[in-house]
Amino acid sequence: MATTQRDYYEVLGVARRADEAEIKRAFRGLARDLHPDVSEAPDAQERFREVVEAYEVLSKRETRELYDRFGHAGLRGGGFAPTQFDFGSLNDLFAAFFGDDLFGVGARSPRSRGADLAVQVEIELTEAASGTKRGVPFPVAVTCAACGGSGAAPGTSPVTCGTCGGSGRLQRVSRSAFGEFVRSQTCPACRGAGQQIESPCPDCNGEGRKIEERKLEVEIPPGIHHGQQIRISGEGHAGGGGARAGDVYVEVDVKPDSRFVREGNDIFSTADLTITEAALGATVTVPTLDGDLDLEFSEGTQPGEIRVLRGRGMPVLQGFGRGDHRVLVNVAVPRRLNDEQRRLLEQFARSTDEETYRADEGFFEKLKSAFR
Repeated sequence: MATTQRDYYEVLGVARRADEAEIKRAFRGLARDLHPDVSEAPDAQERFREVVEAYEVLSKRETRELYDRFGHAGLRGGGFAPTQFDFGSLNDLFAAFFGDDLFGVGARSPRSRGADLAVQVEIELTEAASGTKRGVPFPVAVTCAACGGSGAAPGTSPVTCGTCGGSGRLQRVSRSAFGEFVRSQTCPACRGAGQQIESPCPDCNGEGRKIEERKLEVEIPPGIHHGQQIRISGEGHAGGGGARAGDVYVEVDVKPDSRFVREGNDIFSTADLTITEAALGATVTVPTLDGDLDLEFSEGTQPGEIRVLRGRGMPVLQGFGRGDHRVLVNVAVPRRLNDEQRRLLEQFARSTDEETYRADEGFFEKLKSAFR
């Protein structure tokens, strides 16, 4: 554990209520600034280890809950021990924690599949019902056209790394009373590529890839649910050495609609009737996913009744048919009456008998069947 015992939220500079995305962003920024490859501050290495330790704790639900309740002592009691991190390079750091590097494509290697990337798109509930298309912009690493992805200036080629002999790894053998121990680490000279670039490409600074803005037209199928992802193969970050590009995962955020509540493939809404409309019967316009619809309500309609519109709910994703739309009747009771209205209601009340409010014997059966 770090000897300073500073509050982990303070170390990352985030609030205690910070979500996973905020914690990850804070860690990325601090790691870039404090990594020994970048920072010349004398305490950069110790501060970097502190940041890594804080991220290890706060990025996992179990250790974060333990820390929030019992602090550093709770972590020690729970058996937590920080990773003994081999600094390597910034590429190694982000590959270890996120599966990517500064370009999102992992540690350099002569030929490796490009990394995936995730983007988000927001649509309306009615668009989720009918299906729609969206143009989604995103930054992506593409193969440098000048060097063809080699990272070497045009007319030159990478050379075999003299430090690791082209293996990309260094091994150190030590002997003890218990035998030989072999410690392996990424070659610091070539960052695991096995090759070195003596004359970097001026267009991509030797990375072999460049970041550019791209826009994809994404077709969103009818019936998609909030949070579901659409995979677009081969449109992600470029691979190393001409390897296959990664994929793009488009996460669909379906905006809430104040008129409807979605449960699976079913839609729920309300129809507001006044007490006179409920008593005398009325035709009321209600919104549906397909547009407004006029519904007739017979006299004596009761609050809480449910009108089921079969097949007017959400389409079944990649299937057949649609769910139902259930309309809940809400009867509005007047909050303010003038003298004449009060007199008329009192006169009505005196004229009623048991037959006036006789319950519909089939009401509860209808209610139960509406939820089946």
